[in-house]
Amino acid sequence: MTELNPRLPVLIGVGQLSNRVDQGADPLEPAALMAQALHLAARDTGVDGVLDGADSIRVINELSWRYRNPGVAVADRLAISPRESLYTVMGGNYVQTLVNRTALDIVEGRNDLVLLTGGEAWRTRSDARKTETDLGWSSQSDEVAPAMSFGDDENLVGPAELALGIVMPVQVYPMFDVALRAADGISIDEHRDRVAALWAAFSQVAADNPHAWIRTPMTADAIREATPDNRMIGFPYTKVLNSNNMVDQGAGLIMCSAERAAALGVPRDRWVFVHAGADAHDHWFVSNRDELHRSPAMRIAGGEALALAGVGIDDLAHVDLYSCFPSAVQIAARELGLGLDRQLTVTGGMSFAGGPWNNYVMHGIATMADVLRHDAGSVGLCTANGGYTTKHAFGVYGTEPPTSGTYRWADVQDQVDALPSRPVHTDYAGDATVETYTVMYGREGRPEQGLFALRTPDGGRAWGVTGDADTMQAMVDAEQVGASARRSADGATELA
Repeated sequence: MTELNPRLPVLIGVGQLSNRVDQGADPLEPAALMAQALHLAARDTGVDGVLDGADSIRVINELSWRYRNPGVAVADRLAISPRESLYTVMGGNYVQTLVNRTALDIVEGRNDLVLLTGGEAWRTRSDARKTETDLGWSSQSDEVAPAMSFGDDENLVGPAELALGIVMPVQVYPMFDVALRAADGISIDEHRDRVAALWAAFSQVAADNPHAWIRTPMTADAIREATPDNRMIGFPYTKVLNSNNMVDQGAGLIMCSAERAAALGVPRDRWVFVHAGADAHDHWFVSNRDELHRSPAMRIAGGEALALAGVGIDDLAHVDLYSCFPSAVQIAARELGLGLDRQLTVTGGMSFAGGPWNNYVMHGIATMADVLRHDAGSVGLCTANGGYTTKHAFGVYGTEPPTSGTYRWADVQDQVDALPSRPVHTDYAGDATVETYTVMYGREGRPEQGLFALRTPDGGRAWGVTGDADTMQAMVDAEQVGASARRSADGATELA
C-alpha cells in the first residue's frame, strides 16, 4: 500500500435504485432518486460519513424535472455542502466523459472526493402528463446559483437532416443497421435474426440483474416479430429493440483518491480503479460521415483507451457496450474487435435493464464495479454514446491498480477530424443510389414514412423521404441498398 500512487482515482461506492412505480411504489422526484442512490453508494463503501467530505457533486442532465441547480437539490437532501456543483449537457456519453474528467481532476489534485449521480422519473412524469396530475415536486428559488455547465451543447442535427425532419434517434439508428446488413451482404431475414438473437442474449443478462427494469427473458422470435405489444417502430426495429426510457431509476458513484480511500478506511476489496479513458466524436453531422455503418471515433478512442490501460481487447473479462439500439452495439463491437457471440453487457442493456435517458452508463459502471469485485484481478470496459453514434467515451476499470501506476487519458480528436467526410446536398434533384433506409410505423402498426440516405453521382449524400405505400412495402420486402432512385429537390424520393 505504501507504494501505491496516492493520487490514483478509485471508485469506492456505487448505488442503484429502480423505483417500481409500476408495481405500486410511491413516486420519487429525480433529486430524491439521486439522493437515495448516493445513500446506497455510501453504504456500499462499508464506512460511515463518506458523503460529508465530498468537495464536488456532479449531475447528469435529466429530463423529467427541471432544477435551477440539480446538485444543490441533491446535496440539500443529503445535508452536505460540496464546494462545487456541475451539471452536464445532453448526451448519453457524458457519464463516462464525466468519470474521465473526474479521474483527471483527482490525479491533478483539483478534487479529492467527488459524488456523481443521475436520475430520471420519466415513467411517473409521463403518467402525470396524461392524467394532468400535479406531482408537487420541489422547486428552487432564484437565489440558488446555477450549476457549472459541463460539455458541448452544439446542435447534433445538420441542416440537411433537419430539412426533412430526420431528427430522432428512432429514425437514424435503424438506418445504421440496414447499412450494416448491406455491408455484410446478408439477407433481410438473416439480419433480423441476428439483431433479435443479440437482444435475446441481452435479455438473459437482465434476468440476472436485480436492478433491471425488465427481468423476464425474451426469445429471439418474440423480439423479432411485430405484435400489438411489440409493434414495429422503424424497420427492422420492433419496440423492444429500442431503448426503454419508461423507467424511474437513479444511480450514484463515489470517486476519490487512493490516499483518501485509505484514510476513510474503505476496505480494499471495495476499491475499483479507473485505469484509463478516452473521448472523441465522429464527424458531427451524420450527413457528412464517410460510411454510415462505421465509427472511426469508436475505433480510435476505444483503441487508445485500451492501449493507455496496457490491455488488449482479449484481456477484457467484462464489457458493457452502450446499447440504445442494436446498431450501436454492433458498430461498437466491430470497431473494437469484439465478436457478437460474447457477452457484451453486464446490465442487460437499455431495452431491458432500463434506459434512463442520459444516465444509463452510470448504471453500467455501477454494475461493472460489482462484477469486477466478484472477479478479483479482472479488467472491464464501459463505453458510452451520445447523439447518433456521434459522441463517444470509454473507460477501463479493474480491481488492481493500473500497470502504468496512474490514470491515463488522451485527446484523439485530431485523428478523427483528419478522416474523410462527404459533402451533403440539401436541394439535390436527380438520379441517386440508395445507401440505406428505414420505414417508420405509426402506433396502429401501419407504415407512415420511408426514409432514405442516398449517394449522389459526385459521391455526396442526400436524404430522401416517401409516403408511397407500394414503395414502403418494397423497402421492407426486398433489399433496396444499391437500388437506383430518383430524388426531387424537396426530398421526395421514388425507387427506379
